[in-house]
Amino acid sequence: MATRDPEIEEGGGGSSLKKPLLHTGSWYRMAGMSSRQSSMLASSAQMLRESVSIFLCVSIVALGPIQFGFTCGYSNPTQADIIMDLNLKISEFSMFGSLANVGAMVGAIASGQIAENIGRKGSLMIAAIPNILGWLAISFARDYSFLCMGRLLEGFGVGVISYTVPVYIAEISPQNLRGSLGSVNQLSVTIGILLAYLLGLFLPWRALAVIGTLPCIILIPGLFFIPESPRWLAKMGFMEDCETSLQVLRGFDTDISTEFNEIKRSVATSGKRATIRISELKRRRFWYPLMVVGIGLLLLQQLSGINGVLFYSSNIFKSAGISSSKAATFGLGAIQVVATAITTSLVDKSGRRALLLLSSFLMVASSLLASMSFFLKHLVSKDSSLYGFLGTLALIGLVIMVSGFSLGLGPIPWVIMSEILPVNIKSLAGSVATLFNWLAASIVTMTAPLLLDWSSGGTFLIYAAVSTFTLFFVKVWVPETKGKTLEEIQWSFR
Repeated sequence: MATRDPEIEEGGGGSSLKKPLLHTGSWYRMAGMSSRQSSMLASSAQMLRESVSIFLCVSIVALGPIQFGFTCGYSNPTQADIIMDLNLKISEFSMFGSLANVGAMVGAIASGQIAENIGRKGSLMIAAIPNILGWLAISFARDYSFLCMGRLLEGFGVGVISYTVPVYIAEISPQNLRGSLGSVNQLSVTIGILLAYLLGLFLPWRALAVIGTLPCIILIPGLFFIPESPRWLAKMGFMEDCETSLQVLRGFDTDISTEFNEIKRSVATSGKRATIRISELKRRRFWYPLMVVGIGLLLLQQLSGINGVLFYSSNIFKSAGISSSKAATFGLGAIQVVATAITTSLVDKSGRRALLLLSSFLMVASSLLASMSFFLKHLVSKDSSLYGFLGTLALIGLVIMVSGFSLGLGPIPWVIMSEILPVNIKSLAGSVATLFNWLAASIVTMTAPLLLDWSSGGTFLIYAAVSTFTLFFVKVWVPETKGKTLEEIQWSFR
């Protein structure tokens, strides 16, 4: 039975305290007791044990974003086969693709309260079930209705995952690794997209849907082997479980007293009430991190047009004159993985702001390059050697655009969102920020084919304008969070 801290109980936990859905587990304490009995371990082994514990946790929850990416990438290689097998219209398939965003918006609305009431691990468990059911519905679909139902279920699960995973990673990570480990979220999304592109070249769409169940099938048992977020446990008043979880994450021979006391102080001062109303988000200490930084970055991430490029890359490459469009699309996915992996290694060294500024600049330059290439293609003959050169130039622009996005705007907004929101508004504010992200993604996904049909050059010119504003936005309003604890970041907004 977990004990409640009287300081937390006094601050508003009271009778509303809830036990974690997936309890921390007594085996952690047993391991801790046996570990403390040994004094022969070297400091290097201690550091290794801490790293293994953190990396194991991140690796297991990263299966969620891999599922997220697989959902995003599934519609690209399967379009022609699904339309032919189920005798669909193009408009029906477009609706099928966009339903994931609709489901994700519903999931985003619910994600904060789910993660708040049953914990981060319990939230991921809830998200995994509709994902599995959704993929199975698609795999066995005999008509359009089953296809749509499966896509909606997938979307709901992805919406919950997109909020819960970055928050969990931020809450368990030490400050010197938080940026790098937080970037693993977006890296896993890109890996999921790449896997969908790659396997889609060889597998029929029904088999590919069955493969889509695997990340969540592995995730469910994996969740029983990792600790719950110590900050969530502290907020709910389970201080003994919080200390145990933190000890597991930092290593059994590590002195966690300073970090543990900092978490206790943060929860005691911010947790005067169990819930926050939407009207209270207008207070500046909540309004600035949520409205300006959190929502602003996540909106601009999507309005940069990246989903339009990734979802319709095959068509964009065809209009650019690239013959092997599927191979080019796979190459684009591979470049995205490599660029995001580079960001993962740099974010705790270079800082969040520097990478966001570099990313925004590259997005502006690449969008302008692609726009210029498409505009000039209409002015030259298809038989001209310049026509082929302009197609190559457009391809280079798209590659730089995806690389630039992956260096900053892809992973870092999720990292910052999970860092800056105070613990007492994280569930509500995080849901709002995630909802706006998915709303913007839906707008871009639905308008991209219409805009590209209107003018490819004009479309990329619009995306360049948005990225220019993003550059200004980051320069003026986004704070640097590198090297600070979550409590220090959140205190800075008071």
